Amino acid sequence: MFRPDNNRPGKRLSVAYDMLRLPRVARPLRATVLAVLVVLLLPYLLTPLYAVVNPVSTVMLWRTMTAERVERHYVPLVRISPALTLAVIIAEDGRYCSHHGVDFKEIRDAIADADDLDDLRGGSTITQQLAKNLFLWGGRSFVRKALELPLALWIDLVLSKRRVLEIYLNIAEWGPNGEFGVEAGSRRAFGKPARDLSPSQAAMLAAVLPSPAKRDAHAPGPGLRRLAGLYAARSTRSPEAAHCVRKP
Repeated sequence: MFRPDNNRPGKRLSVAYDMLRLPRVARPLRATVLAVLVVLLLPYLLTPLYAVVNPVSTVMLWRTMTAERVERHYVPLVRISPALTLAVIIAEDGRYCSHHGVDFKEIRDAIADADDLDDLRGGSTITQQLAKNLFLWGGRSFVRKALELPLALWIDLVLSKRRVLEIYLNIAEWGPNGEFGVEAGSRRAFGKPARDLSPSQAAMLAAVLPSPAKRDAHAPGPGLRRLAGLYAARSTRSPEAAHCVRKP
């Protein structure tokens, strides 16, 4: 019976050639894996810097790159009306001061209320929205959610509650024409700085947040007025909801 001789010169050359080819094939793969790892790790490396650096959102960057209008005037939390910080917490994340970036109770409730995965809504905290706005993309995507959850936990671990809310209020979209940050939104809607907002005006701006392209605090319709009234009433009943962001 014929058995191939692996020690023949031709066979040894073939094996050696194959061994030399493998690293060449692996190099693009290694480069791709390295690039993916860098992209995934970069937000975790940048987050500690945002304790002192004022960031911009991915939407703001995209609009700037595409020559679309961007208006923002960054203001610290001490120059934002406490009525607005409370109204936004009431409207967007009522348990903001009690969770650690991800509200697992709200996620469980959202899953329980959904008929199937396509109907899944809610459960997104202010910290998760910040993670999305800073590092990810919009739209409904389970891939984005999978990236968003650990990022939100990391952001809450590294940054204070006051700093997280301050950044969120300064990068959220507050108007239909590229108004980013509460200062730009307040000046457009009411012609005054964010520190001078009344409780009713603060509730109106908070009601705009989910859909600033469709909801206009400058010319609110009946639905927006009703929603703002609801947030104003809840703010009056639950002032403790913002206890973690009050000035020490």
